[in-house]
Amino acid sequence: MNAFFASVEQQSNPALSGKPVAVIGAAKRTIITTCSYEARAFGVKTGMNSWEARKKCPQLIFVVGNNRKYSYTSKQIIAIMREYTPLVEVFSIDEAFLDVTGSLSLFGSAEKIAHLIKQQIRERFGLTCSVGIAPNKLLAKLASDMQKPDGLTIIEPERVAQVMERLPIQALCGIGAKMQQHLAKFGIKTCGELGRFPVETLRKHFGVTGERLHFMGLGVDDSPVVPEDEAEEVKSVGHSTTLDRDITERSEILLQLLQLSEMVGRRARKYQVTGRTVTLTVRYADFTTFSKQQSRGDYTNNSEEIYRAAVKILDTLDLTQPVRLLGVKITNLRHHTEQLPLFTEERKKALVASAMDDVNNKFGDFAVTFGSLVGKEKGAKVISPAWRPEGVRNVDAD
Repeated sequence: MNAFFASVEQQSNPALSGKPVAVIGAAKRTIITTCSYEARAFGVKTGMNSWEARKKCPQLIFVVGNNRKYSYTSKQIIAIMREYTPLVEVFSIDEAFLDVTGSLSLFGSAEKIAHLIKQQIRERFGLTCSVGIAPNKLLAKLASDMQKPDGLTIIEPERVAQVMERLPIQALCGIGAKMQQHLAKFGIKTCGELGRFPVETLRKHFGVTGERLHFMGLGVDDSPVVPEDEAEEVKSVGHSTTLDRDITERSEILLQLLQLSEMVGRRARKYQVTGRTVTLTVRYADFTTFSKQQSRGDYTNNSEEIYRAAVKILDTLDLTQPVRLLGVKITNLRHHTEQLPLFTEERKKALVASAMDDVNNKFGDFAVTFGSLVGKEKGAKVISPAWRPEGVRNVDAD
């Protein structure tokens, strides 16, 4: 999808149509989540501070993001894709891979399927997307980034070597700034150079990743498109929140941890998952980020127990700066059919949690909650790259 969050805002509010728009995570936050193409024309970029963006574009309009709106739209778009193939792998809230090999006899060609999907999305939502068609996921992702907005790029098998020869390595999904720096030490700047570089040397310095880098340079990728119902079981259930403002008071941090623990516990209970290890993530005002974990003696999805474990971890930390982001996660998971605990006290906790979940499912998040959270500000919600339209990774983050 092209400038997805900003485009959805422009479509839902005609007054924003054709104007430079920047979506931010919360009214008191200054980092831009995404921006419209009208804003990008002035040099405004994702991750930019609002004051810097305003300097580049004085008429820039800031809109606080509405994640429910984006996730709803994404689910409808994914449903459109599934009309053409059941092999749809959701990569993020605004991107997906489709394997249309088995659909060609029905619709004619991959290019025709792409045009039909683009047309349906435009007619139904007024949104544009860019499509890449290629022999594999690596190249399809690359092609989808080549023409924006509203593009359609095809990389035929016979053109792969030509396309890769002078392509900068950072254009490939999976090669970030650090890897780019490491490869530059070997004089590797293009995919052609990466594909020709001795694979033994890459393997020696990067381990198994070195061999994968070699094949990436050649445009080779044998990873299949994996639909949701065939994906591996999740290995963690977590949630993080970018706070509306940087905080230092322990009481405020504890309130946020309680809220996060309830969100994690509720999702874990819904999908019948328990975890033995709790992880606390902290990001300072200067974006320094670190995590610390602690394992329990037993498995749990009880919000209060997750919270207490997070607080224990917090008590071991010496926070030296104001806190910008907090995250709570359970790992070392066990997937099982839900059954009531054997002991009376544990059974009471499970029944109370189940009753709260039932009420919140019917009347909305935090309709019933811990007394200390009543009337308190909730942190800004940022959609995780691990977001999925269904299952345990589907977070209603607003």
